[in-house]
Amino acid sequence: MRIFLSLFVLVTLANSSALIAADRPNIIVMMTDDQRHDFLSCAGHPFLKTPNMDRIAKEGFRYTNMFVTNALCAPSRATLMTGQYSHKNGVRDNLGTKLNPDAPWLPDELRKLGYEVAFCGKSHVPGHFREKTWDYYFGFRGQGDYLKPVIAESGPDGKIGPDKPYEGWMDDVVTDRAIAWMTQRQEGGTTKGKKPFVLFLFFKAPHRAWQPAPRNKDLYADAVVKKPALWDDPGAGKPRAFLQAANMFGQYPDTKDYDGMVRDYCRCITGVDDNVGRVLKALDDTHLADDTAVMYTSDNGFFMGEWQRFDKRFMHEPSIRVPLLVKLPKSLTGYRDGGSKLDPMVLNVDIAPTVLELAGGAAPAAMQGRSVLPLARAPRPGPVPPEGKPREAWYYEYFEFPDVSHNVNKHRGVRTTKWKLIHYYDPPFQFQNEWELYDLANDPEERVNLANRPAMKGTVKELQATMDALRKELGATDVK
Repeated sequence: MRIFLSLFVLVTLANSSALIAADRPNIIVMMTDDQRHDFLSCAGHPFLKTPNMDRIAKEGFRYTNMFVTNALCAPSRATLMTGQYSHKNGVRDNLGTKLNPDAPWLPDELRKLGYEVAFCGKSHVPGHFREKTWDYYFGFRGQGDYLKPVIAESGPDGKIGPDKPYEGWMDDVVTDRAIAWMTQRQEGGTTKGKKPFVLFLFFKAPHRAWQPAPRNKDLYADAVVKKPALWDDPGAGKPRAFLQAANMFGQYPDTKDYDGMVRDYCRCITGVDDNVGRVLKALDDTHLADDTAVMYTSDNGFFMGEWQRFDKRFMHEPSIRVPLLVKLPKSLTGYRDGGSKLDPMVLNVDIAPTVLELAGGAAPAAMQGRSVLPLARAPRPGPVPPEGKPREAWYYEYFEFPDVSHNVNKHRGVRTTKWKLIHYYDPPFQFQNEWELYDLANDPEERVNLANRPAMKGTVKELQATMDALRKELGATDVK
């Protein structure tokens, strides 16, 4: 593994030489909250329209198998910013676990490379990223409010001022400030002599409880909302640890109207898409588009009625799969054509190394992901270099139990291109050592749990060994 990492760093540095020699690109990383992978029009959604997200995919790439390593808000955001799994960076749940001060911090690495770095929007991590150094900060505490949000802003001296209320819809307000910071850096229509920038723009939408921007409140009113094929599946054969979770439709007041909930969820995503369009237009208007890389993703997926459930947390596909759209600056050549769909499995732990490669640097050894850019390079004659080979398996972890809301047990698992093994290990006692096994090639909806079938003992044992090897490689530990 150490040999592979050394080769990977050397190849990454070699491939980054053009970026170091030339002007480095600006980079924008956008993240939504709870947007599952198939809720984009470019992913085939039947009525949701996301023309601006689609534009990123059309002019760049859509990674169709993008996953999060812990399907929960705060942990996922910490993973993006550190390039580390939750057990390593310290932010394991939404209950207040804090960032490990020794964890690598992507914005600091970017500043070392000569970038100005701004954060706008939702962090959800304790401290709200306010203890960190920013060239500009405009962020809010916790979940924030969709309407009349309360937000804190940094001044010219870099100090973050008090929280204060703003008129408008949260993501509109946040995007206003993000665009203002990005465009005001220019003087006389040029960025000549300016440092390149990285903007982290983290939206609130479409997090529950769904409150669309007023302009979109009647959108999709006539859309036909279809329940998923798994709506009436009782989950027979699934462990009690899955079936006892408090995430059923109707258990909470805002989930009793399924059609209305789906429409509002889509309306919130449309509000995000409006703001993605504003960012792209600002890049066009300021002539920065050709020199700026744009990435778009989400912090986790979301059940939308599979087994009549909502929310995320579990390792099932609706919960762990998210969008990943990447548009590269024109200076980068040798990549696949715009509009390409890329199937290799990539993770949120990969985003930090990807951003650093774009910036002309290399990921610190403490980061646990790898850049996704080699997977987008145009095929070349000869053998595929190590960094261009897709991963064969990856590790998942979830820690938030007990909690006051959804009662989802701690679990971990391994996913390959064909198999998924999930282990509920602690607590409570009666749910320990429950397992799920799915043949994703033949059962992509995860209907049939094969874990307890005698014929599958060999497969379970092999996947357990793979998971153990990944845990050892990642330094994964059980957290009580």
